[in-house]
Amino acid sequence: MRKISDTIARLAALQARHAAFPSDLGAPNRLSALARFGSNPGALTAKFYLPDNLPEGAPLVVVLHGCTQSAAGYDHHSGWSQLADEAGFALLYPEQQRSNNPNLCFNWFQPADVKRDAGEALSIRQMIEAMVRTHGLDRKRIFVTGLSAGGAMAAAMLASYPDVFAGGAIIAGLAYGSAKTVPEAFDRMRGHGDPSDEELRRMLRDASPHHGPWPRISIWQGTSDQTVAASNAEAIATQWWGVHQIDGTPTQSLAEGRNARQFWCNASGEVVLEVNMIAGMGHGTPIDKNGYGTPGPYMLDVGISSTQEIARFWEIADGEARPSARSKRGDIVAYSHPPVGSRSNAGPRIPAGSPEESTAPKREPSPASGVQKIIEDALRTAGLMR
Repeated sequence: MRKISDTIARLAALQARHAAFPSDLGAPNRLSALARFGSNPGALTAKFYLPDNLPEGAPLVVVLHGCTQSAAGYDHHSGWSQLADEAGFALLYPEQQRSNNPNLCFNWFQPADVKRDAGEALSIRQMIEAMVRTHGLDRKRIFVTGLSAGGAMAAAMLASYPDVFAGGAIIAGLAYGSAKTVPEAFDRMRGHGDPSDEELRRMLRDASPHHGPWPRISIWQGTSDQTVAASNAEAIATQWWGVHQIDGTPTQSLAEGRNARQFWCNASGEVVLEVNMIAGMGHGTPIDKNGYGTPGPYMLDVGISSTQEIARFWEIADGEARPSARSKRGDIVAYSHPPVGSRSNAGPRIPAGSPEESTAPKREPSPASGVQKIIEDALRTAGLMR
């Protein structure tokens, strides 16, 4: 059993990292407030961006910021609204409130907030519906992406509402359902105690009544990420192999500068999954300051614009076509890390429990005393407990 001192030490380290990178409140704000969008059981706020002369039936991209970040700050540093102007799509930015999470993290580790038609997940679904209805957007071209806690929440939205999304992109995120308690959240972030491959796939299948087609998934991860271990990218890929009826062998693997990229195609030759491992990159969103994006906290200039590459993968922005099943299979390059599909079975396997059935409003934590109070105060400061 983990010692209390170890838990407090890890919380303190996480708190120090968050304190060193406050929200970018001074970033230019191109976003407008989405005032009314439904019952909002997750108590979130929402911002949006519409390019001038947006055509009827344009795509919608939902962007989920990371901990300590704001919607406007993430938009400024990622370059999404700049690309939206050029490519012609709408943007929706759900935004966390400190009353829900002190460090503005989406609550991806709370079952009541990631369950279909409940909590924060339902609030985001309501925002999407409001945007589609109000602005005449294309229901068949709705996409979601996010960083870190936002990436984990994007994974939750893709699992809970696969009927809504044509594609998703998870940046330094975690697999849906991989953590249902605060201690599990810490362990999963460090790459410890993941549910089995079978359990991960079962949780995805059970998250909704959907039977396909399934969203296309793009996964991004830094090999030197000390906040969310690189093994989480492998867990996400493993979770989606089942519904896409593909195995662990990539159709094609490419080396593109610092990016070790793997693609999986379905029986029709369509790319349904990709994994991008950025050599030497820490925790954050890959950007290219000479293209789309501006460097900032957790927005890392590695000469790769994940914003542009993700939009190309979804086929809503110009770019080269992705490899297909007709590409020569087996173009495997040398990796400095184990390729996706080589997840170790060593270590404990902790099957996840059933999601809670609550759709109730946010509740204040109950009082605690002594050591328990110290731990709970630290958890709230770290953004892992309400």
